[in-house]
Amino acid sequence: MKAYGAEFLGTFWLVLGGCGSAVLAGRFPEWGIGLTGISLAFGLTVLTMAYAIGHISGGHMNPAVSIGLWAGGRFPASKLLPYIVAQVLGAIVAAGVLYVIASGAPGYQGNLGANGYEAGSPGKYSLVAALVCEVVMTAFFLIIILGATDGRAPAGFAPIAIGFALALIHLISIPVTGTSVNPARSTGPALLVGGTALAQLWLFWVAPIVGALLGAAAYRGIAPEKA
Repeated sequence: MKAYGAEFLGTFWLVLGGCGSAVLAGRFPEWGIGLTGISLAFGLTVLTMAYAIGHISGGHMNPAVSIGLWAGGRFPASKLLPYIVAQVLGAIVAAGVLYVIASGAPGYQGNLGANGYEAGSPGKYSLVAALVCEVVMTAFFLIIILGATDGRAPAGFAPIAIGFALALIHLISIPVTGTSVNPARSTGPALLVGGTALAQLWLFWVAPIVGALLGAAAYRGIAPEKA
């Protein structure tokens, strides 16, 4: 139960920190942090929580990561469902807290950092573009996670590599989908926003999971056999 609680808190922090930076500070008059700042915020949420809870639960904070680690032989199937439930609940609660904060300002638009394609995409990118982007970004995210946490990798630096990887992923893909690579992160805001965000949520489960499986397979294909 402690591991599940850690995943709840970790995912809560990821959604509150990442989506919160986009909603509250991304375009704030005069000193908005912009896409670079939002990207860095998402990376920092993972970096900080990986150090905080990595020794408790592994610091997945993402159903696609849990599934990818299972596919990579690093995580037992028996823990997949409770981890995913804890992650999704953490994301929903974080979205609720963000709504309470954001709706306290005049002119609140009700976005909460939801992901989307076509009408829901920041750059109005197509469904195919969004699908390819999310699959590829998640695949490389898993390759980096599996490589950085490999027992043969330098010890203690995995959270830094993973956090910077997530920041880079956001720098690339925020204009396309708002960047998910995390079904829980997409679910929390979508449930509260509804409409297009909720109708398009399926893609942000399917694409990250497919990408995670491909990334796990790719890493297993290139990693040398352990002695």
